[in-house]
Amino acid sequence: LLPRKVRPGTADLTAGPAMTREEAVAAIEVGIETARDLVAAGNKALLTGEMGIANTTVSAALISVFTGADPSEVTGRGTGINDETHARKVDVVRRALELHQPDPEDPIGVLAAIGGLEHAAIVGLLLGGASLRTPVILDGVSAGAAALVARAIAPEALSACIAGHRSAEPGHVAALNKLGLRPLVDLDLRLGEGTGALLALPLVQSAARAMHEVATFDSAGVTEK
Repeated sequence: LLPRKVRPGTADLTAGPAMTREEAVAAIEVGIETARDLVAAGNKALLTGEMGIANTTVSAALISVFTGADPSEVTGRGTGINDETHARKVDVVRRALELHQPDPEDPIGVLAAIGGLEHAAIVGLLLGGASLRTPVILDGVSAGAAALVARAIAPEALSACIAGHRSAEPGHVAALNKLGLRPLVDLDLRLGEGTGALLALPLVQSAARAMHEVATFDSAGVTEK
């Protein structure tokens, strides 16, 4: 674990901004610096993951902003909440968007208003990975939401992103569709914490080895005769 605290949690996004713009930038910088350190240590791929509670609510809000989808279409059940709690969750997302009216043309402002510190850090990891030409395997809905923000900041960052899997969260499906990313596996996961990205890593490694090590017709001396 790396101690990189920016602030002790975010504020209530239905009452005011989740964080200041400066804090959002600081959290992004944490991700950029982490990517730099990991690549400098010799890592050839980066994986996203997050730990927390209620971050699928924030993810739904971010995805709604950057896809234009209604909150009811992208807000899932997270840890398995019942219908009543899910309705309240959709209402929280809707109220936050109505309060802040976030502008997708100002992705830093969107993060500050309705984002999470983990989302901002993942945004930084994606930007850092892309700048270092290092692939980043995305995990679930939080990573998908962060990828939408990263693309809004720097469209070329998307070239580094690999969708590790498609989760059970409807917002993740919407995010991947908007990003134009095809998930490597679809196992109906909803755990988070990098599990989906980790499951996809062997596929990426195998593909890289196949491209690098499998002989071509020319190198193997195969002719058309």
